[in-house]
Amino acid sequence: MLSTVRCRFLQPVFQLYLLGFKVLLAQLFSRPFRLPVMPRQDGKVAIVTGGGRGIGYEVVLHMARLGVHVIIGGRDEQEGLAAVRRICEEYKEAKEFMKLDLASSQSVRHFVQSFKQRGLPLNILVNNAGVMLVPEGRTEDGFEQHFGVNYLGHFLLTWLLLDTLKNSGKCGHFSRVVNISSSAHRIGKISINALNSCKCYSAHAAYCNSKLAQLLFSSHLDQELQRRGFPVSSCAVDPGMVDTALYRHLWMPFHLLQSTIARLLFKTPAEGAATVLYTALSPALEGQSEGGYWANGCREMTTPPTFDPTLKLSLWESSLQLLGLP
Repeated sequence: MLSTVRCRFLQPVFQLYLLGFKVLLAQLFSRPFRLPVMPRQDGKVAIVTGGGRGIGYEVVLHMARLGVHVIIGGRDEQEGLAAVRRICEEYKEAKEFMKLDLASSQSVRHFVQSFKQRGLPLNILVNNAGVMLVPEGRTEDGFEQHFGVNYLGHFLLTWLLLDTLKNSGKCGHFSRVVNISSSAHRIGKISINALNSCKCYSAHAAYCNSKLAQLLFSSHLDQELQRRGFPVSSCAVDPGMVDTALYRHLWMPFHLLQSTIARLLFKTPAEGAATVLYTALSPALEGQSEGGYWANGCREMTTPPTFDPTLKLSLWESSLQLLGLP
């Protein structure tokens, strides 16, 4: 019995590090995607979660450069305000920080309420913030942390902002939802009857499962929006292995080497942000189905579960129930 439990715990660990090694090799032998010159985006409003550092910061910086009114939604107020000050030194376009803790449904609801009271449009929502391999714990609402922050927090945020996204989009100028995913979804598993279970907890499995859930949500959302004819699209982006603080909870042997390896072999945050910005801003994607899964500037195939309409619908309905949404 003990050996079975140990095997169930270690399997996702080895799977994830093996996958990471393969992704790193692929990055080393391929040319990083370079963002084409984007047109000005004056008048547009964007929300970027986790925009105070890493990939999110680079997304905010580039959007501000193009004239977008960007709102950073983040948990760390000091970090977010510092990011705003740095960007304001270069660009005068409106950018600001608003407190948002994705581990708290109350915080998410308060963020949305505060945003809507201002009467602004919302043209771009970048669901970027996330946690990876954090120790076992629960969110304010009792959800496993990876599932609660990476998936449910962004699900709730997107759901509550959907009416504003719909009203802000129009034919030829769709509003866009960009979900930052990961190749880790390829080894994730979704059990509808145990979405929030911490039995035989593995941070590695929990992270992979949350990224698969995020991808299923992104795909189902896009299909529903297209089916109902709303001027909003949804896609998922894998930025690759990027030198950010996300990797600070790696297994100790890897963590000791990570900072050195990352500087030498990982993408820079700006390189990781390129495909995110492309899917959020590119006029080349306007007028076609903008959904799907993107990596290094191209659409990529995903795993079989992401094509299962029953699984996507079941996850969607279960998420609504868990969050107390109609």
